[in-house]
Amino acid sequence: MYRLSFLLLAIMGLFAVSIAHAEPTAQVYLDQIRLPEGFRIDIYSDNVRGARSLAVGDNGTVFVGTRNSGVVYALVDFDGDNIAESRYTIASNLNSPNGVAFHEGSLYVAEINRIIRYDNIEAQLDSPPRPSVVYDGFPQDTHHGWKYLRIGADNMLYAPVGVPCDICDVDVPYGAIHRLNLDGTGIEVVAQGIRNTVGFDWHPETGELWFTDNGNDAMGDEIPPDELNRVSVIGEHFGFPFCLGGFYNEDAFGQRDCSEFTAPMQLLEAHTAALGMRFYDGEMFPEAYQEYVFIAEHGSRSRSEKVGYRVTMVRVVDNFAVSYEIFADGWLQGDEEWGRPVDILVMPDGAMLVSDDFAGVVYRISYQAP
Repeated sequence: MYRLSFLLLAIMGLFAVSIAHAEPTAQVYLDQIRLPEGFRIDIYSDNVRGARSLAVGDNGTVFVGTRNSGVVYALVDFDGDNIAESRYTIASNLNSPNGVAFHEGSLYVAEINRIIRYDNIEAQLDSPPRPSVVYDGFPQDTHHGWKYLRIGADNMLYAPVGVPCDICDVDVPYGAIHRLNLDGTGIEVVAQGIRNTVGFDWHPETGELWFTDNGNDAMGDEIPPDELNRVSVIGEHFGFPFCLGGFYNEDAFGQRDCSEFTAPMQLLEAHTAALGMRFYDGEMFPEAYQEYVFIAEHGSRSRSEKVGYRVTMVRVVDNFAVSYEIFADGWLQGDEEWGRPVDILVMPDGAMLVSDDFAGVVYRISYQAP
């Protein structure tokens, strides 16, 4: 009903709509993106400056968080052509509103130190309501302070607090994923010993939480690797800063053996800056892709030769990772990047959206059998 109302109002000219096909914030070269046979990539929306985390509403509105821009966007595809013709600004001048999540008509936004909520948002895109503060007890550190945000099947908000350093020994709430009730009460630690995660999702069959974690810098090009981890026990410790990558014992903070901590499910290439991730649970891609986690590797500038700037996939069989390979690349050409993938969202039709905060674009990856 809301979607029909949007369309009628747009036709009547009552919405202050921003056309999403102005100019992207960097030059886009879709012909340079390499994908498996049968897949294609298109622009879902451009001119989305700083596009980071993604969430989809009940009526198909795509919400986009940002970091340095301080803006939360809403993208709407009114005519069903798989291009978001309209872009709305839900909020501006926020404190790194990286994380966005949608639940029962409300948009939740994670800033550095708090989570806020916009109610009945899809019916008010042109004049968003004032937000309610759900929780404001997170630290105010900006170093690794931007937050990913999801809502689990348990109807709880999940948000991380990264460590305020490259590598250091700090206590919780730092270096942990937290969860809390939708009203902001009952906060608890889900996992700890994490340097900085900006992406997680739940296994569609087991319901266990999986997350990416970025390794620290200043140890060379190959150590430590980024990680893909699985939470099997609430509160378990994943080793940082005592054990890096599940194998490197760092003794600068006291001798602790890696056997004390939970090992990664999959080691990812070092310094790729693995961020958003999703299990593929759509019906558009071939059935084999139901076994894969897709990861947006933002790309790192803290090594002698750039890596990342791509979307990779990890195959998961019987709840264990068994392979790690490239799905889409080409945003890095030689030593020059023109795009940096950040987050992944599987849409209701099974297509995959990928955000890019460098080019200011949201891409749509679709599949059609050859």
